[in-house]
Amino acid sequence: MIAKNLQFVNERINGICLKTGRKRSDVKLIAVSKNFGSDAISEAFNAGQLEFGENRAQELSAKYEVLGSMVKWHFIGTLQSNKARYAVKAADLIHSIDSLELLIEVDKQAAKLNKIQDILLQYKTSFEDTKAGIRTEDDLFSVAEHCRTCKNINFIGLMTIAPFVDDAAVVRNSFSTLRLLKDKLNKKGFNLSELSMGMSDDFDIAIEEGATMVRVGSAIFGTRDYSKTWKSL
Repeated sequence: MIAKNLQFVNERINGICLKTGRKRSDVKLIAVSKNFGSDAISEAFNAGQLEFGENRAQELSAKYEVLGSMVKWHFIGTLQSNKARYAVKAADLIHSIDSLELLIEVDKQAAKLNKIQDILLQYKTSFEDTKAGIRTEDDLFSVAEHCRTCKNINFIGLMTIAPFVDDAAVVRNSFSTLRLLKDKLNKKGFNLSELSMGMSDDFDIAIEEGATMVRVGSAIFGTRDYSKTWKSL
């Protein structure tokens, strides 16, 4: 089932890229494997999927201990500073840096490992209180500027989560806002290449608006069983 779902999702991405004139190689599919065990990840890997996203730092760490670097790991969830060490140890890319405090802690943990940590800054384009992210353009630019001073940080792009609404125009505005912020930062010399935006229900709009990474979970792995904790997977 996972292999068939992956094929279907990739065919949809291929179609959107063809329609919009984008290169398929410019859009990475991140399979969001939270609350699914290593067996499900291995099944997706055997079907050709190489990049996986996790929302919880300790769950990512546990799966990394089992699967190691045979896949590329993305940390995409809200990250607490006291859990940063888990994410830095395992993640090739951390998508969700949403404060100066967290940036400094990730830089500190990366230095301990003699690692240059690729990161994205998460910007809040949604009106929903439950969504995380840097809340103002001024704050975004301030944290971005601080990235220049961090010796173990490689700032490569932005991430956002669109609001969960039926109005496609609202969703599209969320993604276009992020794209325009990337353009503004690049005019200041940041040379950003990545836009992480779009999930199972809206990745088509995200790709149309310039996403370079889409984060798709349920459309690949199916419905999650939240009665299980990551420790039992």
